[in-house]
Amino acid sequence: MSPKDTPRTRRHRTAHRAPTIGDRVIVRRKLPDTPGHLTDVIGHVENTEPLTIRPQSVGGFASTAEPITIDEDLIVVCKVLAPRTIRNSDIRNVEYATAESFPGIEHTWVGSWVLRAGDGVTERSNSAAPLGPGAVFDPVPLDDIFDFYRRHNLPPRLLIPDRIGRAAENIVANPGWDLGEEILVLTADMDDEHRAMYANPQLTLAQLAKRCNIGTDVIEFRVDDQPDEAWLAMYHFRGQQLPTHALNLLRENINGRMGFGRITIDGHTVAITRGTITTSPDGRTWLGYSAVEVADAWRRKGLGRTLGQLMLGWGATHHADHAYLQVIENNHAGRALYDSLGFIEHHRHRYATYHQTP
Repeated sequence: MSPKDTPRTRRHRTAHRAPTIGDRVIVRRKLPDTPGHLTDVIGHVENTEPLTIRPQSVGGFASTAEPITIDEDLIVVCKVLAPRTIRNSDIRNVEYATAESFPGIEHTWVGSWVLRAGDGVTERSNSAAPLGPGAVFDPVPLDDIFDFYRRHNLPPRLLIPDRIGRAAENIVANPGWDLGEEILVLTADMDDEHRAMYANPQLTLAQLAKRCNIGTDVIEFRVDDQPDEAWLAMYHFRGQQLPTHALNLLRENINGRMGFGRITIDGHTVAITRGTITTSPDGRTWLGYSAVEVADAWRRKGLGRTLGQLMLGWGATHHADHAYLQVIENNHAGRALYDSLGFIEHHRHRYATYHQTP
């Protein structure tokens, strides 16, 4: 929101901070056609001038309703809602479900840490993670971690999630460690609405076809157990083409189920994503949502959001009630897409890599 002093910002500052884009808020507003009546809108801020809210459905997941723009004169109260209460065990459960989806070529437990080695390219399959209940209090098994990665001819790398990675924070402050940028871990809840969407995808695809000005008979969605060459050719990791051995790790067995989703137009693959179904220690089932790509010629037409909606439906159909994904903090386009799908921040994590001989 602009820092200028407006009546609205003064009104907000009397009790609450002014909302910014991405905030989850509750807005109490007057109904212009019904004098004396008020109604509340809960959702995420998409714009602040004028105030525009995308409503969310029960369970905290964004609905498919259109955003609501609220005239300044109709706002009685606009309150930024407090973040969800996230416990250490909640962070551990999401990170554990993620680790099940990216086990690497070899993974082994040492105390409260799981050590993973893959092809050396992606951090998720090539890092040691504090996933045991005692990781907050137990010393980091640094000697074992160095030995493990030396054996795999890889640099030692630690995953440091908020709070549960606290024991590693003093270690990576020492010389030799490079601390990566913050990565947001986002989560969403799923419900029967998503199952219904996946059960009848043509309704969702018809809306996309209309936006793209193409016939509904040429646009299709499907989820395969394994990716083909067209799917693999589209995928990049942070903008870079992955080598074949790194791509193969995406398709190898995990501790759960995999699905490789895509949208095709006239038989050509134009958008892809990878979904995984894994379980956390508390018994919850999670959809892991990653590897989202849209062909250059089809960007900014809503394919990413449509693909996300349908993949969430696929996950819900396979008994996942929650979903997670990861996005770099400065990936504003990605964050806007995931916000429109109802994902909100759960916690953050960083990777630290050692680049000196211990």
